[in-house]
Amino acid sequence: MGPLEEPEDHITPTAPHVRAGTLLLADTDLFEPTFRRTVIYIIEHNDGGTLGVVLNRPSETAVYNVLPQWAKLAMKPKTMFIGGPVKRDSALCLATVRAGVDITGVAGIRHVQGRVVMVDLDADPDALAPALEGVRIFAGYSGWTTGQLEGEIERDDWIVLSALPSDVLVEPRVDLWARVLRRQPLPLSLLATHPIDLSLN
Repeated sequence: MGPLEEPEDHITPTAPHVRAGTLLLADTDLFEPTFRRTVIYIIEHNDGGTLGVVLNRPSETAVYNVLPQWAKLAMKPKTMFIGGPVKRDSALCLATVRAGVDITGVAGIRHVQGRVVMVDLDADPDALAPALEGVRIFAGYSGWTTGQLEGEIERDDWIVLSALPSDVLVEPRVDLWARVLRRQPLPLSLLATHPIDLSLN
């Protein structure tokens, strides 16, 4: 572990409850196209419902074309990501804070979990840049009303797992769904080899 890494960057507790900072992985039987093989990062989970963003659906739209001031801080691929089916015309930004940086009282940043924060897109990117490793901007989000997500989890639509800060800014062409499963204990890690199209099996 490098000197600037936090222990939580590598240690993921097993079978967490849904809360801010957990991942929902689409189970292998969830074929609905919007959510097939998705990895959703939960930003809020409370009595009012649940809000998250899909981490592994990059779009073709460059961040520069929508929010040019944030393009410099956007991690590759520097495109907007499709956060989910709700409010596609609105943008939401997640970032990871550099290890060791204290963000207490920093305007424009809201702590989510660990080193992951939500960033106010009206804030000044240059002012926040020294604190952040990088940002990812999502068009739309995924939302559930109270109790709805619990029902889907009971139905085995989702696997609830812990997130690592690196999941939020996953680099291009990584199969995040398989990567997250591979780091789980057996037998869960075996799902990572699950074929994308069962007809090819």
